[in-house]
Amino acid sequence: MTLKKLTLTALLASTLMASGALAGGNVVILDQFGWGNGTGVGQTGWHNRTRVYQDGWSNTSISTQDGAFNRTSIGQSGHHNYADTEQNGSGNIAGVAQMGGHNDAETVQNGHNNAVGVIQIGHGNSTSTTQTGNGNVAVIVQD
Repeated sequence: MTLKKLTLTALLASTLMASGALAGGNVVILDQFGWGNGTGVGQTGWHNRTRVYQDGWSNTSISTQDGAFNRTSIGQSGHHNYADTEQNGSGNIAGVAQMGGHNDAETVQNGHNNAVGVIQIGHGNSTSTTQTGNGNVAVIVQD
């Protein structure tokens, strides 16, 4: 299985994990191919959704959501990677999949009944997950 297929599979898995009933809210879908990459998304409210896929070189992606029942999915295939998600509120889900490169993934969730999943395959790895509140779940897979 190629690196791109692994990334797309992991992104699909995190998207399915993050899918749920969207009752309104904003949706941001961003695909980046090429060299410099970069991204920054900020959302406030309920039932917002962010999906970012970066296939390229330097990568980076930052997502901040304040509210409840928000979803963030970030897939990175390429080289320097880095993803940073912060969610404040309850019932939020964040998924990060990184394949190849230096990796890194920092997730912060403040509130109750939140979930985060991080998959890192290849090279540097590293992750930092902080959750405050109760009923939160975190899953981290590194290879």
